[in-house]
Amino acid sequence: MFLALVVALVYINQVLFTVYILRVHGGDTSFIARYVPEGWFALSDGPSMRSFAAHFPAPELLAPCLLRVPGFLELPFGLLSYVTVLRWLDRGLYRRVATSWMMWAASLSYTFSFCVVEWVLHTPYTVDDIIIRACTGLVTPLLIQWLARQDTDAPTVSSFPQMLLFAVSVWALGQLVLTVYDTALLYNLGHLGGRLPGAIVTAVILVAARWLAARTPSDGEPGLASASIGTGLRWALALFFIPALAVRYGVNFGTPLIAGIAGLLICVAGAVHALREGLTGAGPRRTILWAAQITVALLTGGAAGSAAVLLVTDTYYEAGVLRAAALCFAVAVAVCALTDRWIDRRFAAPPKPPRRRCDVSGPGCAEGNVGGRPM
Repeated sequence: MFLALVVALVYINQVLFTVYILRVHGGDTSFIARYVPEGWFALSDGPSMRSFAAHFPAPELLAPCLLRVPGFLELPFGLLSYVTVLRWLDRGLYRRVATSWMMWAASLSYTFSFCVVEWVLHTPYTVDDIIIRACTGLVTPLLIQWLARQDTDAPTVSSFPQMLLFAVSVWALGQLVLTVYDTALLYNLGHLGGRLPGAIVTAVILVAARWLAARTPSDGEPGLASASIGTGLRWALALFFIPALAVRYGVNFGTPLIAGIAGLLICVAGAVHALREGLTGAGPRRTILWAAQITVALLTGGAAGSAAVLLVTDTYYEAGVLRAAALCFAVAVAVCALTDRWIDRRFAAPPKPPRRRCDVSGPGCAEGNVGGRPM
């Protein structure tokens, strides 16, 4: 709910920013566009917008809509998006992370990353933006912690259908987040018309996936490999929470190798925790089978994810990474679920034979027992 509210405020600001540019600067954004990379400030400059702008009173008061207001909204938008994913996966994990020191550490990390970008893309409003971002860095954790404390418990996502719905949900949310960044946070409201049909379809998919997820019961304890995938994902998301934005901007601002290594180390750490927790008490034979399952799942998922990147050209690299990650996870979960089911049937302990009912004259009848019933 609060994430939707932030998104609505972002778009309202974009409309008001357009009014400001049309009325005060005659539709010319060159005074600010020269400070930022190409791909910003594609205005929505149609008859409806011009008519609205022409009747808007005191447009000069809308100057803070340029960079200042988005500087306040960007941190809650990013943090709320991330904790929403945590909440979908594991309500308990979400509450533990959101109410702990990790929320403040993430806010500090994100705010620092935003401020570094502000300084690199130095504009006449940079100092104002840094002060605003410092303020929102103090307010946003308090809001999210309050929301987390009001939340209720829910079963953890564990079954195969639940995992697939989670993957679809994260993909859809990520697509919508990218749409907001392109059309609003980069001041490209003029792109919204072209992206709106796809965004509507994606929003419908997201709503349907969450509706189904709320009505999909768990089908019992997951198998060993499926449980390991879930454990590894929970650890990876928790560990990635704090450095997420720094890793993302590292790719954009000249340190892709460092960003890639950081992301890989986080995945390895999640895998180590999954290994440590998942194989406790497993025998040698089951451990070998588990290793084979995970290897096949990762290779198959990696191939599917690679194909998803190579077969489609994306405007933003994040769209390809998101699609590849969601597909890789879905395929890996499917492989683990199928092989878990086969292993459980193939290597399950044979059922014990039914207890034989003895009669009066049969051998082996206990004294004082007739027909298998005590006298």
